[in-house]
Amino acid sequence: MRKMDIATLAGIIAGVSFIVAGILMSGDLASYYDVPSIMITLGGTFAATLISYPLDSLIGILKVTKHLFFTKTKDPNDIIRQIIELANIARKEGLLALEEAAYRLDEPFMQKGILLIVDGTDPELVKNIMETELTFMEERHSQGQAIFETMASLAPAYGMIGTLIGLINMLKTLDDPSTVGPNMAVALVTTFYGSILANLLFTPIANKLKYRSAQEMLYKEIILEGILSIQAGENPRIIEEKLKAFLAPKDRKSLDNNSSAGEE
Repeated sequence: MRKMDIATLAGIIAGVSFIVAGILMSGDLASYYDVPSIMITLGGTFAATLISYPLDSLIGILKVTKHLFFTKTKDPNDIIRQIIELANIARKEGLLALEEAAYRLDEPFMQKGILLIVDGTDPELVKNIMETELTFMEERHSQGQAIFETMASLAPAYGMIGTLIGLINMLKTLDDPSTVGPNMAVALVTTFYGSILANLLFTPIANKLKYRSAQEMLYKEIILEGILSIQAGENPRIIEEKLKAFLAPKDRKSLDNNSSAGEE
């Protein structure tokens, strides 16, 4: 189930609102609008990013950006419950009975692991296959993070380049004192744009992607540990205690309460 990430949207709106309000309290927005500055800062940042990464990686950023605002909710408690159910089936009916249950799973990573153990794959090989998939998943996630981190480092630099261009233009007309103030203001606007892009958009987006990647890795590690425990024939109660160790204490209590309700 996908839901909108209110925090991301609210953070962007709040950040823009506070900056706009601060400007209006001491000046006017028109002073901060300059087309050449926008072209230098935005254009330069994206051009340099295009040089740094392959085109297909940059196109993939559009998909990543969509996931920033709409995320698929996953509850680790639900994952643990599914694993315990599978462990109970395996304990009562054997590993082969898991094949039918595997095809009903909506988590591809878990389904793949269950089918591997149903096929009688060596436990060490199962672990290697699943860990390899985790490693490459983490690398794919890190690519998106790295692109936004690169843009965060480039934007202030291009803001400074725009400022230097503005200063050069200002010095050319230094013989007219009336032009110094306006030209200096325009020169500094590019630095303003670069700082806003880096600190309000690119760096926070990279941090959000890191958080999402860490959450995804946690879910997958729970699944991997559960699958290996099922294959080893461990008691479902022991498996549950092992998997609860991955969760924060407040989340463990939620799982315990649900388990108690089920037993009643």
